[in-house]
Amino acid sequence: METRAGDPGAFARFDLGRVPSPCFVVDEAAVRRNLAILKDVGDRSGARVLLALKAFSMWSLAGVVAEYLDGTCASGLWEARLAREHYQGELTTYSPAYRREDLPEVLRLSDAVIFNAPDQIARFADLIAAARAEGQVFDIGLRLNPECSQGEVAKYDPCQLGSRLGFPVSQLRPEHLVGVDGLHVHALCEQDVEPLKRIWASLEPKLAGLTSGLKWLNLGGGHHVTRADYQRDELVDLLKGIADRHGLQVLIEPGEAVALDAGILVGEILDTFNNGMPVAITDISATCHMPDVIEAPYRPAMLGELEEGVAVRLGGPSCLAGDIIGDYILPVPAAPGVRVAFLDQAHYSMVKTNTFNGVPLPSIALWNSATDDLRLIRRFDYSEFRDRLS
Repeated sequence: METRAGDPGAFARFDLGRVPSPCFVVDEAAVRRNLAILKDVGDRSGARVLLALKAFSMWSLAGVVAEYLDGTCASGLWEARLAREHYQGELTTYSPAYRREDLPEVLRLSDAVIFNAPDQIARFADLIAAARAEGQVFDIGLRLNPECSQGEVAKYDPCQLGSRLGFPVSQLRPEHLVGVDGLHVHALCEQDVEPLKRIWASLEPKLAGLTSGLKWLNLGGGHHVTRADYQRDELVDLLKGIADRHGLQVLIEPGEAVALDAGILVGEILDTFNNGMPVAITDISATCHMPDVIEAPYRPAMLGELEEGVAVRLGGPSCLAGDIIGDYILPVPAAPGVRVAFLDQAHYSMVKTNTFNGVPLPSIALWNSATDDLRLIRRFDYSEFRDRLS
C-alpha cells in the first residue's frame, strides 16, 4: 500500500529539536486548511460532515473542529463518551456489535445509533423502547454492505467476501427497514470520488422503493477529500444529486481527510551498525507508534529524504524482528542523536499507539505554522505502561 502523503509543507522549516523525542507534532494551520475544504463541500452540497474519531481523536482541537464540521462519529461507547465530553454537534455511533450492558449509554449519548444487521435492532428492541420511554431522542440506522468491492487492499475492503461489516444489500427486504431512520454505507479507504460513484451506481437501483420512509443516508468515510487531486466539484454534485432525488439528508464521515498532511512523527537515532547494509535503531517503533506500517503495509515518507545515496534501514527499539520502518536515504549521515521525522502521521497513528515491550509512547505537540506557536500537549510516562497491566 503506497502512502499518499503530500509534500512536507510547513514542516520543511520546523526545527525537530524543539520537541522531545519521540513526538507527534500536529500543525493546527494544516488541520484548519483541511477542515475549511470539508466545510466548503458540506456547504455547497448540503451534506452534513462528521469527523470520524477512529482516525483522528486529538480532542485538544475539538473547538477548532466545531468551527467547521457538524459533529463526530464514534465506533463504540468509549469514543462516544469522548465525543460528548469534548466535541460539539451531532454524534453518530456505529459498531459491528454492541454489548447489551453498553447499549443504554450509547443510546443516551448518541443522536443516531447504527446497527450492523436487522437482527441486532430486533434483539435490542426492548432497550431502544426503554430509552425512548425515558424521553431520549435518537435515530436508528442500518449499515449496508453494498456488495460492490472497490477496495485496493482486501483487508481494508468492507465489501470483501465474508465481510463482517454491514448487512448485504442483496438480502435487504422492506420489513428490515421498519423503525429504521437511515442507512449507512461505508466501502472506501483513502479513495477519490470515482469509486464512490461506482458504488452508488450499483447500490441506487437496489434501493428502489425502499427509501421513502428514511430520513438520511450516511456514506461513511474513506473519502480523501482534502488530497490535492481529489475531484471535489464532482463529489458536491454527487451528494447534492442523491439528496435531491431521494429527499434524504446526506452525510459523510471523513477521518483521515481532516488530518491529512497535518502532522509528523519526530524521532531520534539511538544506535547504528552494519549488517550487510547500514542499520539504525530509532526511538520510533513501527510496531508501537505506526502499526499501519506493518499492518497495511506501507512505507511512510520521510521529511527531507534524499533521492540518491546509501540507504539506511531504520527500525524500532522493540524486540520484534519485524519492527522495521523501512530503508531511507537520510538527509544527514546516520549517527546517534540525529533527529528524523516521518510525514503524514496525525491520523491512524496517535489513535493506534501501544506500549508493547515497554516502549514509551510519543509525546504530542501542537504547532501553528502560521504563528510558529508551539505547545507540548501531552508527555507520557511509565504509568501509562504500568496501568494497562495488572
